[in-house]
Amino acid sequence: MRKIATILVLVFFVISCKTGDDKDSYTLPTSNGNTNRIMVVTKGADWDGKIGDAIRTVFGEHQVGLPQPETLLSVSQVDPVGFSSFMRHGKAVLILKRGVKEGITVQKNRYATPQIIVHATAKDEAGLLKILNKRGKEIIKLFKDEDIRFTQRLFKKDRIDETKFKTIKSIGLTLDIPKRYRLVEDTGEFIWFRQHLKSGIARGDGTNNILIYSIPLEDENKIADNITAVRDTIGKKYIPGSKEGMYMITEQAYTPFTFDAEIDGKKAYETRGKWEVKNDFMAGPFINYTIIDKKNNRLVIFEGFTYAPSVNKRDFLFELEAIAKSMKIN
Repeated sequence: MRKIATILVLVFFVISCKTGDDKDSYTLPTSNGNTNRIMVVTKGADWDGKIGDAIRTVFGEHQVGLPQPETLLSVSQVDPVGFSSFMRHGKAVLILKRGVKEGITVQKNRYATPQIIVHATAKDEAGLLKILNKRGKEIIKLFKDEDIRFTQRLFKKDRIDETKFKTIKSIGLTLDIPKRYRLVEDTGEFIWFRQHLKSGIARGDGTNNILIYSIPLEDENKIADNITAVRDTIGKKYIPGSKEGMYMITEQAYTPFTFDAEIDGKKAYETRGKWEVKNDFMAGPFINYTIIDKKNNRLVIFEGFTYAPSVNKRDFLFELEAIAKSMKIN
């Protein structure tokens, strides 16, 4: 009987120590690290040389549409010798190493969960520099996409019940908005949610905001050119300032950037820029997704905007991006 018990304990220990990408990952420790931040594993000499310069150039590109310069990703470095024990639990890791087989490989949930490790391997310094310069945007996308999925999983656990809101039911969609967002207005054609940023880095009257509405689809070739005009019309109608004659508009001194995108398998446009209140001093960044819903002959529009004076705003906009990309249109 004692032998059987010993065998069972050994079997349980072996099973518990297994690490896999999915089904066994629950045995792993929880990863550490915030969104939009990666740890680079490379030698100190490389970090202080050409490789470090390339990393800072590629990952140090500024996110468009923000009032103050903020990089796409924040980067820290650790020497391979130090990449052990607790340091291996980082949520997002880029490992640069020398090897015969050049290229990029991805591991998920290797030492912790959730975790993504991107291995960039080349024969020498010149090869690593080539990977960083040629495939840097691809590496950034790997990390950003994983951060989006991680954030969406968190939001899904504590989301609002969208069936309670007239506009969302009328448009016919689902999306994962955290319960900390509160309803401001719901007309049946337009809905506005707001989260007050009363703690953390945005102490004061800062807010994160979500707007959702739809308009008829007319000339598909003119959608991108009309995004600013549409959002200014909505701002005048629904987003007032503190006094009469004040309302939200697109900042006139800054031209927004528009990119091709995809939401729920549908063609869309992503626009990033700055908003301001006409005849007032309030301003901040916005992100707009204009989605072409051909089935219903309309455009479904999700917009997020942030008001958080004197603090960085990249991560607030990232949260709004994650919410937008959770959208499913009926």
